[in-house]
Amino acid sequence: MTWTPDEETLTAFRHLALQNAIEYEGKAAPGSVIGRLMGSRSDLREHGKIISPLIAKAVAEANKMAAEQGIAALQAILEVEAPHLLEKREKKERREGLPELKNAVKGKVVLRFAPNPNGPLSFGHARGIVINGNYAKEWDGELILRFDDTDTVVKPPLPEAYLQIPEEAEWLLGFKPHRIVIASEQMPHYYEHAVLMLERGFGYVCQCSGEAFKEYRVSKTECPCRANDVELNLELWSKMTDGTFVPGDAVVRVKTAMDLKNPALRDWPALRIQNTQEHPHPRKSIGSKYRVWPLLDFQSAVEDYIQGVTHIIRGKDLMDSTRKQTLLYQHFGWTYPETMYWGRVKVHEWGGFSTSQMRRDIEAGLFSGWDDPRLPTLTALRKRGITAKALRDFWVELGVTQKDISVPLSTLFSHNTKSIDDDAPRLAFIRQPEKLHLEGEHPSNVSVEVHPNHSSRGMRTFDVSNKAIWIEHEDAVKNEVRLKGFSNIEINGNLAGIGSIERNDRRPIIHWIPDTNATPAVLLVAEDGEIKRFEGLMEAHTYPAGTMVQLERIGYARIIDNSTLIFTHS
Repeated sequence: MTWTPDEETLTAFRHLALQNAIEYEGKAAPGSVIGRLMGSRSDLREHGKIISPLIAKAVAEANKMAAEQGIAALQAILEVEAPHLLEKREKKERREGLPELKNAVKGKVVLRFAPNPNGPLSFGHARGIVINGNYAKEWDGELILRFDDTDTVVKPPLPEAYLQIPEEAEWLLGFKPHRIVIASEQMPHYYEHAVLMLERGFGYVCQCSGEAFKEYRVSKTECPCRANDVELNLELWSKMTDGTFVPGDAVVRVKTAMDLKNPALRDWPALRIQNTQEHPHPRKSIGSKYRVWPLLDFQSAVEDYIQGVTHIIRGKDLMDSTRKQTLLYQHFGWTYPETMYWGRVKVHEWGGFSTSQMRRDIEAGLFSGWDDPRLPTLTALRKRGITAKALRDFWVELGVTQKDISVPLSTLFSHNTKSIDDDAPRLAFIRQPEKLHLEGEHPSNVSVEVHPNHSSRGMRTFDVSNKAIWIEHEDAVKNEVRLKGFSNIEINGNLAGIGSIERNDRRPIIHWIPDTNATPAVLLVAEDGEIKRFEGLMEAHTYPAGTMVQLERIGYARIIDNSTLIFTHS
């Protein structure tokens, strides 16, 4: 039988429509009314298709009444029939930055950032550090830096990453991670919990081939190994650990249910055998010590419990990991951490870089190293002059949302500009320099501000007594220009006639360097997958390596040494 609303329900529709029209000055919206209705009347949600046109009709009538009789007429009706709807709804205070951390207790929040140390940190890793770090700071909690380094075959760890990643994390956060955990050094704990699973009967050693078990999973059928008793499972476990079995002979599985709706959750694998004789762990203390290694979902779940992690913030692509781990926690009688998810963020200019791919490309000689300015690694971004604050502001602004986001690199650059502009002294760099000889009377010294917004930073003094200056080739072909901070000039070949010292027209302003203050230099620019070298002349200076400067009419750059700069962004 088709559901039909009674008179009381129809009246409620009308009242909500009148309330919405009052709130939005005669422009009630059906969607807003439906949302409010369903939020208060869960019993009506299953009848949405019938309710929607009725709400639309009530909203149209309310808006018409507001237009013809005024808002006061709507208020008069509600004052008599539903005065409670005239009470002002409290507006939730808008929270700036990241969303609220659910069920968080000040001083007891524990979060973790868990990279695979198969390379240093990348731009994508920065999200995990920033988001988790911000929450840890806000809640007076702890941030654990955990190295998930239990795969020596597909993603072999890079020894230098164990030192580089903590330093990069501290640079980005502004504080050291509170704890550092190396998963490969926690192997006894994983073995202990694997044995507990076998002893308690919610884990078993499976000797089925991968293809065979796939058929069981698809057909929702239990494999024969699932019926192993505890004694047999422990015997098989010993064969896994003592070298009797080789990779592929056996895995330890977590018993869930083979009829679960999600195939990925059906008796998922927890530990497997790795050939550490051929692929020893790069940490000398580990090497080939262990034959059986945990898969990431098991290792991470156990480690989170051991370390007391209260909140996990991860990509939405790992929702199945949450589901697997929750089932494991239920077996052990543990409480699973609060979990938040984010969607993918794609930067237009970078495409799909991964740490593994970057490592292969570096080893193949396609890039000079992890700090190659074409790469989206933190070490490369730092070398180019991207600040930790800009990265933090970028990721906090994007927040924690499950929506996939695509952004241009200019978004990061805008944050970086805010971070560096106030401190960056101005400097001239002349590409394709052309020499001009000044004609006419002019002062022998010209002073130009170090920073246009900070007079206290002083002046740059140029000696033009020898009447020779350098400008860029594209400016030299113009007839009338103004030398910034100096005078108007008229160009005729390699001669420049001095005009008005005061700016008295709209001729273009160009940057320049006096011959007495020019020094050869190179500007490196990462562009279109290449590193381009622009040789030219730089204004002599005494700024140390690492100083961020703004090159007149070019953009921001970082000083590498006395004769080299690297372009940051415009």
